[in-house]
Amino acid sequence: MRKSRKYNSYKGNVGKVAKNRLSRRFNTHVPLQKLVTDITEFKCLNEEKLYLNPILDRYNGEIIAYGIRKRPTLDLVMEPLHETIEIIRNHAIYRTTIHSDQGWHYQHNQWVKTLKKNNVFQSMSRKATCADNAVMENFFGVLKQEMYYGEKLVTFEDLRSRIEEYIHWYNHERSKEKLDGLSPVEYRT
Repeated sequence: MRKSRKYNSYKGNVGKVAKNRLSRRFNTHVPLQKLVTDITEFKCLNEEKLYLNPILDRYNGEIIAYGIRKRPTLDLVMEPLHETIEIIRNHAIYRTTIHSDQGWHYQHNQWVKTLKKNNVFQSMSRKATCADNAVMENFFGVLKQEMYYGEKLVTFEDLRSRIEEYIHWYNHERSKEKLDGLSPVEYRT
């Protein structure tokens, strides 16, 4: 069984570190009020890597947007953020908070300005406190356990396709006890 190492995007303070607004209070009964995000890395064939950046709604555990790239560039987080902001504009009832770790992407001026411009609160985990973003780490664990660990290495494109299919299945079909046996999308609708 191969293990993929946890991707670490921390490069010190390269921008502004936001306060921890959630303080591990992840539960909410309001859609789009508390969102969490992070980046994880997968190994592919030919020593290629795949980086995944999902944004998860704490209301129902739904992945509302995600980015997949061969390298952990700024676009990996900005494209799903723009997609998320469109969803927030059209559907949020209360002001949204997006929680992340202190990775350089989330300290980047473009990320911070985009949140401010769209009236979204920024929240960050404290350094070396993985429990602060346990919700996202849990999703990564479930995803890798259910569709990655124990499988043969595949090409980047094959793995991208598998992850996209998994996220669709996770959102639309995978039932959760916490959601009365419904999938995240069923619970939301």
